[in-house]
Amino acid sequence: MKTLYLECKMGASGNMLLGALLALLPQPEEWLTRLNGLGIPGVHYHMEKVGGMAGLRVTVTVHGHDEDHHDHPHHHGEGLHGILHRIGHLPVSDGVKERAASVYRSIAEAEAQVHGTTPDEVHFHEVGSLDAVADVAGVCLLMEALGAEKILSSPVHAGNGTVRCAHGVLPVPAPATEVLLRGIPWYTGEIMTELCTPTGAALLREFAEDFGAMPAMRVENCGCGYGTKQFDRPNCVRAFLGETEEPRETVWEVRCNLDDMTAEELSFARERLEESGVLDVTVVSAMMKKNRPGWLLTCLCREAQLEETVRLMLLHTTTAGVRYAPWQRTVLSPSFRTVQTAYGPVREKVYTGCGIEKTKLEYEDRAKLAMEHGLPIREIR
Repeated sequence: MKTLYLECKMGASGNMLLGALLALLPQPEEWLTRLNGLGIPGVHYHMEKVGGMAGLRVTVTVHGHDEDHHDHPHHHGEGLHGILHRIGHLPVSDGVKERAASVYRSIAEAEAQVHGTTPDEVHFHEVGSLDAVADVAGVCLLMEALGAEKILSSPVHAGNGTVRCAHGVLPVPAPATEVLLRGIPWYTGEIMTELCTPTGAALLREFAEDFGAMPAMRVENCGCGYGTKQFDRPNCVRAFLGETEEPRETVWEVRCNLDDMTAEELSFARERLEESGVLDVTVVSAMMKKNRPGWLLTCLCREAQLEETVRLMLLHTTTAGVRYAPWQRTVLSPSFRTVQTAYGPVREKVYTGCGIEKTKLEYEDRAKLAMEHGLPIREIR
């Protein structure tokens, strides 16, 4: 499985992630030209090579001003609606727009939570909003270009001490960054400054599926994205791109045979099992002893659900016993994207893994369009 692992031992910011991803792509100069062609007003991306652990430093200027000290929202400036309008008109795919909008909503929701307001009332400093849009849109675009099937990250070094922003001097991590990092493993250290910015935290939250030690992987390339601050160690995010083994997991199959339940009772039992959160419930007709027609009821669950699944099957069916056994399974990773059609937008479920991609248009969306246009659903498909 094509896997991207982000090493955030020196935190993460939008421009550090941009540099790391850009360093992974062939012909980064061509991608820099693509970024500068996004048409964000007054924004210009700059790239320079950094020695030591060879990598790239990407900086963004807005009307000639650099992005330092403008990563935190202000009380004045552009609101969330304006930012989303800008993102919606970028010359990028719908998938990139959706990801970028999701990142910005996360930032606005975190700021709103910290300041006791609503996301729509959060405003971003002009320079801060434009360079953050540049960072977010750039990262989302480069993530799409890399096409990793799985994205993982290390725990995040947040920094320590205090940071000065529009709201005054704040502890590190800043309150909004702390909200964005909830559920993500992070830590402080001896470096007395902010290492993880709100934009960096929001991008990690959007893209990383899990956080922990780097898995065993056959690394094909490594990109380093440098920040602007200087320390006694390389101030960079390292991005490793390579192949990991396809994920396997153990699941339990729980079964029983039934020949003395009504269809209504069996339906009720199945609903209760589905509500419990098992992975799957199936009912198959079977010929039982004494030539009685009956049913084979099967549940698929994880080991933590096994005891409760057995209890529910015994409680809601007439069986006097159930049987269960572990199975190994390999699953493709699901995700969603929206595709535009002649009839309107439709959600498409995408399954990837094992070098395979499968797609399927969502039934509910197809059914809605069929009703709206008075057409059979097969024609919509």
